[in-house]
Amino acid sequence: MTSVCRRILKGLASFLIVASVAACGVFGEPEVPVESRSAEELFLTAEFDLEEGRPLRAARMFDEVERLYPYSEWAKRAMMMSAFAYYDARYFAESRSAAERYLDFFPADEDAAYAQYLIALSYYDQIVDVTRDQASTFDALQELRATIERYPDSDYAKSAELKFDLALDHLAGKEMEVGRYYLKKGHFSAAINRFRVVVEDFQTTQHTAEALHRLIECYLSLGLFDEAQTAGAILGYNYQGSPWYEDSYKLLTAQGLEAEAKGQGWLTRIYRQVIQGKWL
Repeated sequence: MTSVCRRILKGLASFLIVASVAACGVFGEPEVPVESRSAEELFLTAEFDLEEGRPLRAARMFDEVERLYPYSEWAKRAMMMSAFAYYDARYFAESRSAAERYLDFFPADEDAAYAQYLIALSYYDQIVDVTRDQASTFDALQELRATIERYPDSDYAKSAELKFDLALDHLAGKEMEVGRYYLKKGHFSAAINRFRVVVEDFQTTQHTAEALHRLIECYLSLGLFDEAQTAGAILGYNYQGSPWYEDSYKLLTAQGLEAEAKGQGWLTRIYRQVIQGKWL
């Protein structure tokens, strides 16, 4: 018998098992209690529900496999499938719980990387716009980093790296949004604190050039010219072709200032690192 025939017969057998269970009740017969059904029957029923677009129902049936047959191979598979089904149903806490159980029991299994990645996704998919609390963003970054560091050779590491960068950019965007608000209100010191976070902690994001420009605006407004000039020097070194540098250059020259490192502040320290090639 060919492998194709075996797969067809196996699929047909699985279908008949699910169909026979699903038929109970349809023709007036009582549905078979889950306790009376085998692990395979429960698992295949859950798979059928998942394929038919009923992920929450599938997840709960996978849980029944784990509950009734806790030490079986079916339970191991059901635990992973439960995590996925709950995630598909957007029951993120339940998805994390199942994935974390899987990692506790099978930390070295081939599906462990996917379990960790699902945990990260359960937070990542809850990231909200920058005007709201960013707790899920911080959690997503932590779990994405865990995926990258623990499973660098897995199929999920690259995707985790991409999502990590996007989440980091999102956090930087939050700092910029708050900083702009303070700047608009004339609370320059508070605005500086926000823009400084972007420059120091989120320098690889797309917001760094604007953060440096906003720092120049703040420092010029406070009469702190050394700091403004140093911010301009860093901006010119890394982003000379950007519109933010052009605007900053106009602001500085209007005050008779140049974009050059001056003084001994935190920006001067960063400027020295840039020149030495330790910070980009």
